[in-house]
Amino acid sequence: MQVMVRDNNVDQALRALKKKLQREGVFREMKLKQHFEKPSVKKAREKAEAVRRARKLARKKMQREGLL
Repeated sequence: MQVMVRDNNVDQALRALKKKLQREGVFREMKLKQHFEKPSVKKAREKAEAVRRARKLARKKMQREGLL
């Protein structure tokens, strides 16, 4: 991952880097890997995340169709 520093503005570059890392999910992954997660717990968490994503997608789809 690369961030360009313009006009010696390191603070702005750092903010951009943090934003990119957040978008990629690096912080979330680091937090999850701090402690061991049992396979059953991992499976349940991933399933819950998938359900959440599906509901969010359906909600956005319904909103778009309602507006059109």
